[in-house]
Amino acid sequence: MLAGLDLSGRLAIVTGGYSGLGLEATRALTDAGARVIVPARRPEVAAENLADLAHADRVEHDTLDLGDLDSVAAFAQRVVDSGRRVDMMIDNAAVMACPLERVGPGWERQFGTNHLGHFALVNRLAPALADGSRVVSVSSRGHHFSPIRWDDVHFEHSGYDKWQAYGQAKTANVLFAVQLDALARDRGIRAFALHPGGIMTPLQRHLPREEMVALGWLDEQGNPGPAASSFKTTGQGAATETWAATSPRLAGMGGVYLEDCEVAEVVDESAAVDGRGGRRNGVMPYAIDPEQAARLWAYSVEATGVDGFSAA
Repeated sequence: MLAGLDLSGRLAIVTGGYSGLGLEATRALTDAGARVIVPARRPEVAAENLADLAHADRVEHDTLDLGDLDSVAAFAQRVVDSGRRVDMMIDNAAVMACPLERVGPGWERQFGTNHLGHFALVNRLAPALADGSRVVSVSSRGHHFSPIRWDDVHFEHSGYDKWQAYGQAKTANVLFAVQLDALARDRGIRAFALHPGGIMTPLQRHLPREEMVALGWLDEQGNPGPAASSFKTTGQGAATETWAATSPRLAGMGGVYLEDCEVAEVVDESAAVDGRGGRRNGVMPYAIDPEQAARLWAYSVEATGVDGFSAA
């Protein structure tokens, strides 16, 4: 997707850029000449994984825990204080279908890490973003599983469902891009959300083998199962996020949801659904609803205490 693009002199930040899709995005960007900052909750693992890249000299790693607002603030301040402009911000890090855990001031972990941590990070990095910068929010087809659960966002009053929690967090990733683009486009900053595709990566680490067998991802021996034939490689999966961050075809666009390196169609809500309420492709109408996006932004500002764009 980056063939022919020279990204020399450009700076990217890729959260989770040392594993799975993020590592492939880091590889593609550095191969094209960009410098990449990889913030990581486990910087020692990041250093080891990034050392083998062909252009490891173009990568720097730093410490960041998206579930800790103090850690988010400290990392962002280091970037801002460096005086460098961030041309590409890829919010790639995520957790999926984990047991109920709390981060920050008691947030449900998937919503707190996948959405609120990235929300605070991008807003604190606002001084380093400028005309031509792009923010890429890596969502998932999993956003089909749930809209925002406004009556109980953090599963404090109802039974926890790990897939519904994941779906809500991925819907939040899309709504974040919609509202960020609306607020920042006058400054020339554009935002995109995307589904990378089905890929076997460390994101599945919280799923027991028997569940992956039931889903058809693995067989009883732990080999790829029947559903795995439709999976992408990690390189193919990273293509849409790197395309979103760099493609000239997206010039003048923003606030849209992408898949397979194209703007996705809006889902026909009458279409057949799978066992968890998802369709095969496309973006759910509730995930790109501007009123929902504005409401989530206001909620997130109150939750994190940060807003780098509304008053800009």
